[in-house]
Amino acid sequence: MKSEPDAFSIDHLKKKGRAPWDGVRNYQARNFMRDGMKKGDLILFYHSSVEPPGVAGLARVAREAYPDFTSWDKKSAYYDPRSTPEKPLWLMVDVEFVEKFPRFVPLDTLRSTPALEKMLVIKRGMRLSVQPLSEQEFEIVCGLGQSLLVGGRA
Repeated sequence: MKSEPDAFSIDHLKKKGRAPWDGVRNYQARNFMRDGMKKGDLILFYHSSVEPPGVAGLARVAREAYPDFTSWDKKSAYYDPRSTPEKPLWLMVDVEFVEKFPRFVPLDTLRSTPALEKMLVIKRGMRLSVQPLSEQEFEIVCGLGQSLLVGGRA
């Protein structure tokens, strides 16, 4: 999952412990949340729109996809008049903090690691805030970040 650290960082999640991942307004990212994210799944927490961008740590899916109620709130920056409680268009998941990596993994490191060449986040123009990755990619990035998890599992 990608987030701008000024808006919501791994440190924000650590402080909160658990938070909704709301405001996703891309159909493909929504579908990744709906179809691919299961309770207990570990997530790479990526900081975007900073220098350097990169993976800051890990979170876990605490609640599977459910309607994003911010899309119904006219005062929300994520309001979408096409979405209603009866026919929700957008979804969100709840995530919980797992760990901040001892070593931040910059995008340049991801790009220069041969086994990660197919990761979506390294593709130019890839702006989705939710992206799938393989178990091997996950394990490699955890190793680069010197994750405290053994074998990528808490």
